[in-house]
Amino acid sequence: MRLSINAETVDVSDALREVSLLDVLRDHLRLTGTKYGCGMGLCGACTVHVDGEAARSCQMLAEDAVGAKVTTIEGLAATIDGADLHPVQRAWIAEAVPQCGYCQAGQIMNAAAMLAANPAPDDDEISQEMDGNICRCGTYGRIRKAIRRASREMQNV
Repeated sequence: MRLSINAETVDVSDALREVSLLDVLRDHLRLTGTKYGCGMGLCGACTVHVDGEAARSCQMLAEDAVGAKVTTIEGLAATIDGADLHPVQRAWIAEAVPQCGYCQAGQIMNAAAMLAANPAPDDDEISQEMDGNICRCGTYGRIRKAIRRASREMQNV
């Protein structure tokens, strides 16, 4: 089984069949930025991009990602030419969003996919799109502020 992860083709033939994409990312490829949260696709900690769309990697079988382009938090910056960090990552830092940090990779991945589809969301659209990503520390105000900052930056690029 070969997967495209962060613009690299990787052979994960040694992974068991019917294993989640999350397990392959974390346990086989050691890409540990993507987190295990609830295991039921409800919290968003495991969010990655599959062909540019936000997807819950805990609910997707790795074999279902064959032929798709998967991007994890480790590869997100590479989606913007010549950048060390994606605008959403820069905004997260500038707005001091993380508290404990556990959910942040999933939050960032969801926000980046949202901004790719809708570069200028209003607060209601941000709330609606980010609703499935849970932050147990309650940093939702800072998350919204960071998304607005990233949106402004991306529109000026």
